[in-house]
Amino acid sequence: MHYRSIAPGVLALALATPAFGASDADIAEIRNQLRDLKADYEARIRALEDRLKEAEARAAAAPAPAPVAPAAATAGGPSNAFNPAISAILTGTYAHLSQDPRNFAIAGFSPEGEVGPGRRSFSLGESEVTLSANVDPHFAGVLTFALTPDNSASVEEAYGQFLTAPYGISPKFGRFLSGIGYLNEQHAHAWDFVDAPLAYQAFLGGQLRTDGVQVKWIAPTEQYVELGGEVGNGDAYPGSERSANGVGSSALYAHTGGDIGDSHSWRAGASYLHAHSEDELGNTAASRLGIADFVWKYSPHGNVRETYLKVQGEYFSGRIRDASRQDGWYLQGVYQFLPEWRVGARYDRVDPRGVDGATYEPRKASVMVDYNVSEFSRVRLQLARAQMRGDLTDNQLFVQYILSLGAHGAHKY
Repeated sequence: MHYRSIAPGVLALALATPAFGASDADIAEIRNQLRDLKADYEARIRALEDRLKEAEARAAAAPAPAPVAPAAATAGGPSNAFNPAISAILTGTYAHLSQDPRNFAIAGFSPEGEVGPGRRSFSLGESEVTLSANVDPHFAGVLTFALTPDNSASVEEAYGQFLTAPYGISPKFGRFLSGIGYLNEQHAHAWDFVDAPLAYQAFLGGQLRTDGVQVKWIAPTEQYVELGGEVGNGDAYPGSERSANGVGSSALYAHTGGDIGDSHSWRAGASYLHAHSEDELGNTAASRLGIADFVWKYSPHGNVRETYLKVQGEYFSGRIRDASRQDGWYLQGVYQFLPEWRVGARYDRVDPRGVDGATYEPRKASVMVDYNVSEFSRVRLQLARAQMRGDLTDNQLFVQYILSLGAHGAHKY
């Protein structure tokens, strides 16, 4: 019998009995019951305390467990305590182009880097090998090699990241994809189309990589707010290698977004890039570029595995290497109508604004459909109509495969 379970009933009985109707015998009986309950309760507490003392005494007298011997090292040397995650991305393309890709040009622009539709017929795309791991409680590292169809290898990304910076700050140092815009930070195999939009090719030479330092800060708010900045050597277009010390390029950007209900989400941002370049004669020039980006996503109740719709666009405006102001933009939409199938369309346009005598605005329209056997494989068919000059139209057909091997980090959908 427990005091806590019985006492309320007794007290309730006592309170329910009118005082003026209680006899001396009733009052005495209630007092006796309370005295008995109290004595029983105190006895139970003493018994539990005695049991606790006995258990503590037995634990103190027990011998300490024998230490576990360390694992023996392998015959080839000490055990490998550093085990990075290793992944590889294999890509390949078949391209049918009505115009010779060796004559590719964007009227009014002279970009450097990975521009154009690539070669005709079958080709091995740029494959990636990535190693990543936490080095210790404070640092993590990522190394990504790019293997090109001409049998050369280059370092696409190689950076360290400081994990324990305070106040939501995330510093990164080394070589990394710049955080400007929306698409730039994504690897090519995560793009929704075979090639980069015309604006990225014309203003950034395809994609901007930076050798330097990046710092991002995410605000501790319900709405997503990210501020970031970068400084680097400025070797990548629109900058160039220089025989100078100091900072060759710098970038600032801000992004914000959030959810609307449980089915809609959005993100918007603005970026600014400043880079220096130097020609063979030692003449220097400056490039200033602004980018505005917006992304809207819809998936019923947030279930992106079944179906989703994504609409994204970016607008570029700037002066490349001291030229007059030029503009460019693209708008695209991708709809996953079944878990394995997606369709998409994109329209690109750039405006040279008469630079180098150009009077035509290059444009490109693309449609695609891709089939995802699993999250590790994708096969894509893409048709495009590219008009780089007023008298030249390139009808393009691409068939692309993307295979993912090993543990690979998730990408933005």
